[in-house]
Amino acid sequence: MNVVPLAEATGRLRTDHELLLAQVTVRPEAELSAPYRTAAGPLGDFCDSLHDLVAHVLMWDEINLAVLAEAAAGRVHWSLDPGWETPAAGRRLNLSGVAAGRQLPARLLLHRFRAVRDALLAEFAGYSEQAWAGGGQAPAGGTGALAQRAWTVPGHAAFWHAAIHLDQLPGKGQAPC
Repeated sequence: MNVVPLAEATGRLRTDHELLLAQVTVRPEAELSAPYRTAAGPLGDFCDSLHDLVAHVLMWDEINLAVLAEAAAGRVHWSLDPGWETPAAGRRLNLSGVAAGRQLPARLLLHRFRAVRDALLAEFAGYSEQAWAGGGQAPAGGTGALAQRAWTVPGHAAFWHAAIHLDQLPGKGQAPC
């Protein structure tokens, strides 16, 4: 596997979050729960609104930040266990995360989304190119390989998520749904 360089991975994640924030910040809070068609991911379509999509991407980022924290502590995160890496388990986890997000007011969900985005970007800024590529105390294969595994939606380039659901992958030239 060719690992995406650290600067490119960081840029993709930043752009991915900016694409989603661009969609939600131009709408009144009450409109975020209104029906909004998102592109289905490989596990199906379970986001009925932008509110749902924010919750979904947020859950993904929180889990993946925990993957990196566990690796730094010399442990393997639960989400990397083969029992969780099945389409059925992934579907259930996605549906549960979106359902949990629906219980939060949009302002709190967006506050949490921004806080996690900032933590994610700070985490990536803390890596050296050596650790990213696999030197020093990095996990086997390097932090970059682990991050790329965690932040890859099957069938898509690494470090894109919201852009996939918004049908706004760079270079695709399409407007949002």
